[in-house]
Amino acid sequence: MSHWKQAAALYKADGNAQAQVEALVFSAQASLELGQSKQALLSLELALTLAHEHGNPASEASVRGHLGRTYLTLRHTDAAADHLQQALTLARRQDSPSLAATMLNDLGILSAVQRHDKEALDAFQESALLAQKANLPLLAATARTNAARALLRLGQPTSSRTTLDTALNPLKGLPPSHQKSLGLIGIALAYQRLIPQLPEERDPLVLITADVLQEAATVAEQQHDGRMLSYALGYLGHLYEIESRLDEAMLLTRRALFAAQSVDAPESLYRWQWQLGRQLAATGQLDNAIASYRQAASTLQPIRIEVAQTSSEGALGGQETVQPLFFELADLLLHRASLTEDGPAAEGYLLAARDAIEAYKTAELRDYFKDDCVDAIRSRVTSFDRLSPDTAVIYPIMFASRLELLMSLPSGLTRLSVPVPADQLTQEIRAFRRLVEKRTTQEYLPHAQQLYDWLVRPLESELSRLHITTLVFVPDSALRTIPLAALHDGSSFLIEKFALALTPGLTLTDPQPLNRNTLRVLAVGLTKSVQGFPPLPYVAEEVESIQQLYKSNQLMNDAFQALRLERELRDGRYGILHIATHGKFSTDVNDSFLLTFDGRLTMQSLNQLVGLFRFRQEPLELLTLSACQTGVGDDRAALGLAGVALKAGARSALATLWFINDEASATLISEFYRQLHNPSLSKAVALQRAQIALLSDPVYAHPAYWSPFLLLNNWL
Repeated sequence: MSHWKQAAALYKADGNAQAQVEALVFSAQASLELGQSKQALLSLELALTLAHEHGNPASEASVRGHLGRTYLTLRHTDAAADHLQQALTLARRQDSPSLAATMLNDLGILSAVQRHDKEALDAFQESALLAQKANLPLLAATARTNAARALLRLGQPTSSRTTLDTALNPLKGLPPSHQKSLGLIGIALAYQRLIPQLPEERDPLVLITADVLQEAATVAEQQHDGRMLSYALGYLGHLYEIESRLDEAMLLTRRALFAAQSVDAPESLYRWQWQLGRQLAATGQLDNAIASYRQAASTLQPIRIEVAQTSSEGALGGQETVQPLFFELADLLLHRASLTEDGPAAEGYLLAARDAIEAYKTAELRDYFKDDCVDAIRSRVTSFDRLSPDTAVIYPIMFASRLELLMSLPSGLTRLSVPVPADQLTQEIRAFRRLVEKRTTQEYLPHAQQLYDWLVRPLESELSRLHITTLVFVPDSALRTIPLAALHDGSSFLIEKFALALTPGLTLTDPQPLNRNTLRVLAVGLTKSVQGFPPLPYVAEEVESIQQLYKSNQLMNDAFQALRLERELRDGRYGILHIATHGKFSTDVNDSFLLTFDGRLTMQSLNQLVGLFRFRQEPLELLTLSACQTGVGDDRAALGLAGVALKAGARSALATLWFINDEASATLISEFYRQLHNPSLSKAVALQRAQIALLSDPVYAHPAYWSPFLLLNNWL
């Protein structure tokens, strides 16, 4: 990368703009290989400016194509679409079928990522025709392979098979190259996906998949291309694993692992360490399997999630997730603990299982926010002897066949297993979330009781014995979308028995008591209707109640603008930022926002604003997001809700899962701040008392009013 930067500087000095543009593009590609996406974008934006200034449409189209692909890799789909469409328009004006074919293939990938499969298919088919016209057989094969995947998603497996055959035949006759290996691997994986869809053709499809992967390996060996060799051998090992030929599978996987090590390709290496661990576990070699899984997790740790998720299949291969790696490791460690008679050693395996889930949660937050530095302010690992004697931390881990409950107490870690499959638990969670929002019925109650029976009742005797009063949950996936406060034991709600808090991970939380002596509050929000959103008249009452309790300043209505907020946060010394406005958290962090008087505050903007506190001796103690909501069943949106305070550098957040009655919200929030004024109460207990106060009011007794309030991260 540094060489290309030097070359770009030399070309600039010589006044050779075209060569400078090309060097900047190569520099950007090198940056991407290293996971430095921001640096890549900077290089490409400079290249685009130069190409445009020097009136070179072909060069501009090429650079826009690279920008589009980079934004697509980062899942910034709007920016990707804009650059790719402009690049295609320029390519057509220049009558360049080769460039147009490339852009159409990329636009097809973009459509596939957005699940617009018919549009994707049309783009791939046109790309293949143009590539064939331009005598670009590798690009034609790639576009046809992508078209075959789109056809499979459209429920046309027979047409998909025919298209793959058409892609494969010309590829076989080409001379050996890196691109040929890549194309063959992509075709092989597409054939493999067809196997369950065409059961009557299973044996021929298995054979052709194996043959194509073997040919890809041969080509890679001829080219001394260790990276492609590792993928070809690794995927072949996976095919043998599926076919239950485990000895051959492990031999191929070890060869793939060695090839990846030889070329220092961690994004390939971790896959085969993981695959070998899975195969060792299947052959009963539990300790060796655990060691291999740990190697995979260690290899994955320092590399960007985006790089780790990039396979040789290309973007259409489906967005992969590293979740199974960590959950399978945790499962093996739990199994190992159950086989260990020595108490301290068994607890060590339980702690290691918990740490595996914690590692995943950190990676998941990085992936959601598309930022490797999201946990840069990560706290010191909290040892369990620092927990208050009345606090328990509960990790519900959803496996395919069961629910595991790990409970951390000041005295140590305990484990209970509940025989409920993840699918059944998720179905119950979805039903509860949907029904608990309906204020006029009690339909939610059977689901609230069933979830209580699975998540809390198995722990009741231990919680009672130790006089636990606060529960801190570390929820995963669907569990992030429900108000645990509304779980019901048959006679009372969970919030009536315990103060509650949630955290995305205990190692991401620094439990510190609130310093109330010098606490100042900045309250901002809207009472008026703006940008088509309804007014929030009770926000004025909410903010007024805060002002009566704490030293505070306000930015209301037309004063609530991003620049004013930034200035106030920069110059003030606030411990609490209270934002009372409409907001939404969605699957894509780029679609999440808070409404201001003059626009929308994105999560990136909020991060920059609240991030001003990162460099102060005292961070922001509490970020309150009033009147916001997340989508029903949107697990990643709930992750954003939990992660935004963490990313912004706030110790705690108070937020809501759904938009509720404006008056009820103001009443509860006001009571929370009143309780929080008592130095003997934690934030969790202050929220508990506020929720119980609303629950005790017959008008607001239904959990739709009081349960969606969540305390996130630091509960003290």
